[in-house]
Amino acid sequence: MANPQLIMYDEEFKQINAVIEKLLREANAKVIFLVDKNGQLITGCGETERFDTTSLASLTAGNIAATGGLAKLIGEKEFSILFHEGEKDNLHISIVAGRVILVVLFDTRSSLGLVRLRVKKASEELSAIFGRLMQKSEEKEKSGESEFPFAEITDDDIDNLFS
Repeated sequence: MANPQLIMYDEEFKQINAVIEKLLREANAKVIFLVDKNGQLITGCGETERFDTTSLASLTAGNIAATGGLAKLIGEKEFSILFHEGEKDNLHISIVAGRVILVVLFDTRSSLGLVRLRVKKASEELSAIFGRLMQKSEEKEKSGESEFPFAEITDDDIDNLFS
């Protein structure tokens, strides 16, 4: 079966936000973003107003794609964790559930070890939530239900409308 379109439901969105807010506190991070592999921001918490979130999301997805290419060159499937160290701030980037990217920005108030430990636990919780979302999406797809109001409209219908 093709990868179904992931539909975000309010219940799971609230659960996702609760997990990343807990991670923000427990890892003593400054900001956390969750991005899909297409570069769309799903959610964020912390000092998010400081950032151009659209650029951050797309550059993060590009970074994952580029390092994925490097991984393939050396015979790896992917690099599931990336770490960038700066003078003041550090980025910990990890792939969750093979589908989304968790970005944790932290400074000297935290450590890489603490962030990795807390991210591992949060990733397990997020993977379970995304697993449930995928299951819901697959069930809707199998039953023929659609959450998209225009799903049954074809290109021919659009052409006929405008001709």
